[in-house]
Amino acid sequence: MKDNGSIEFIRSYPSPNPAVQLQEIVYWSQGYRVKGLLAKPKAEGKYRALLYLRGGLQSIGMVRPSRIAQFASHGFIVFAPYYRGNRGGEGRDEFAGDDRRDAINSVELLKQIANVNDVHLFGFSRGGLMALWTAILRNDIKSVVTWAGVSNVTSMYMERVDMRRTLKRIIGGSPNKEQEKYDERTPLFKVNMINAPVLIIHGTEDDNVSINQSYELEQKLMEEKKQVETWYASGLTHHYPPEVNRKTVKALCEWMKTI
Repeated sequence: MKDNGSIEFIRSYPSPNPAVQLQEIVYWSQGYRVKGLLAKPKAEGKYRALLYLRGGLQSIGMVRPSRIAQFASHGFIVFAPYYRGNRGGEGRDEFAGDDRRDAINSVELLKQIANVNDVHLFGFSRGGLMALWTAILRNDIKSVVTWAGVSNVTSMYMERVDMRRTLKRIIGGSPNKEQEKYDERTPLFKVNMINAPVLIIHGTEDDNVSINQSYELEQKLMEEKKQVETWYASGLTHHYPPEVNRKTVKALCEWMKTI
């Protein structure tokens, strides 16, 4: 079995930004070949490393080249795992089950490519789960940004009636029958192990992931005396308007650079 995070294959990938190079990478995670997309500025220089953790499930919320190129344009080498079972990768997408290891293991890959000792994390929606778990289980994380992020899987089940059948299929039942399995996926209970500064971003009118998930995360981090900052956006939903989105991405990248 190959080492976790070791690269199996790299191929060039069309980039929407002439200043950013894209490559699709196949890497190893728990014995599976998993795929992801790498974006790095073409200009020579020393860049910070950013692990971009996508939202959604399977084809919904898949990594968008334009999105990670956008982050790379702000001075980062960015890697975005697709997670196992996606785009031809081996294994099964488990919504922050064992597939959380695909995020945790890709930190090693990114550190080697960027030639850095630590990595910044960005998670959107379901990616919030992946980012928090990565920060909990690694000690080489520089900062964490969770945007409209899930922090409690039981709350996700309760909030999203339309996702209940899918979650029951993936996890093995409802929280009433399988509460332990939902708790195992919920990073909220272990944020005491996070040692990096956390930035929480959320729109107050988000119907996909309730802002209560961020309120709960903020409260728990404060109870544990962790460094946390919040950017709550009144009236905004899960997906911000394009101009607000661009400004927020620029601002959070600047925030990371201050850490």
